[in-house]
Amino acid sequence: MKIENNLLTNDEKAVFALRSLYEKYGYSQYKMSKFEEYDLYVRNKDFLVSENIITFTDTNGKLMALKPDVTLSIIKNSKDSIGYTQKVYYNENVYRVSKSTESFKEIMQVGLECIGNIDNYSIYEVLSLAAQSLAIISDDFMLDISHMGIITDMIAALELDHDAEKQITKCIGEKNAHQIISVCKENGAEEECAKAIAELAGIYGSVDDVLPKIKAVTGGKCEDSISQLEEIVSLLASAGFGDKIHIDFSVINDMSYYNGIVFKGFINGIPEGVLSGGQYDKLMKKMHRKAHAIGFAVYPDLLERLEDSAPDYDIDTLIIYDEQSDLKMLTDAVKMMTVSGKSVMAQKEIPSKIKYKQLLKMNEKGVEIVENNA
Repeated sequence: MKIENNLLTNDEKAVFALRSLYEKYGYSQYKMSKFEEYDLYVRNKDFLVSENIITFTDTNGKLMALKPDVTLSIIKNSKDSIGYTQKVYYNENVYRVSKSTESFKEIMQVGLECIGNIDNYSIYEVLSLAAQSLAIISDDFMLDISHMGIITDMIAALELDHDAEKQITKCIGEKNAHQIISVCKENGAEEECAKAIAELAGIYGSVDDVLPKIKAVTGGKCEDSISQLEEIVSLLASAGFGDKIHIDFSVINDMSYYNGIVFKGFINGIPEGVLSGGQYDKLMKKMHRKAHAIGFAVYPDLLERLEDSAPDYDIDTLIIYDEQSDLKMLTDAVKMMTVSGKSVMAQKEIPSKIKYKQLLKMNEKGVEIVENNA
């Protein structure tokens, strides 16, 4: 059955298109339960977007939770694959506190995970699919990329304790160079290293402009990470995404879970990222997996914010009938219009605030046109 495009919302259109895209690259759909044992999320609470979780007690006495995240479930229920990669995509609802309403909301999440023998091609493919996912939603998008390996090495050079490192990480995400210098000074970090990481936090721009700055700031350090970043963005440029890629070191995730390349996707007209992802080998290790992994999630619910031109009419034809109307004649009229592709509504009275192209009224002879706005 063909689904008319104009009957779908922005997020529904995106979900159909994204599923088709991922299947073209050999990703199979991963289906899962709506809930997991609560303990899974307690052990990995820092990985979650929100610590607020809806819980309930199962019939066997176990404390369960409605899924606030998909990735943790996939890792928990997958097997280690070392020599090859498992490629899965998902289209699932998660349950978390909405930033806009500050109350629990059922949120559609679409994404993919590539787990196993991750090499630079695997990383490129996932980033390419992230860019293509954004392109499906809008031509006016930007994919911001960072590398946790560079950030981790630069922070390690500061020789700070864990709490101070977390403060520095937070400051990098906020591009707060002044606070980075302040925290480093309070904790006795070397001034030159502090200035370097403060400068790194402010780096943002096109690949050609930014890569030389990264090499200068890192001073010959982080060569492997820089080389990997350089190769990936070069492949993305060759694939036609050169003008859609920016390097931005404020794109940063928890260093306890993420390593390597991390990224975030933006659409013009939506103030926050609609796509987020990265490599999470450290999370895999924490969950006793030997394999490596990279993936991303798209948040179609945010697409509701896209300005969409409101339709001129709610319905093509509105038919008004009464108790004396011939119901066979009415059903024939409705069928004829729907078969011709028109939308039609039959009512005894005109609903308030409804916009229609054509108003018809049933009488003993059939239907007569009362109003025509087409």
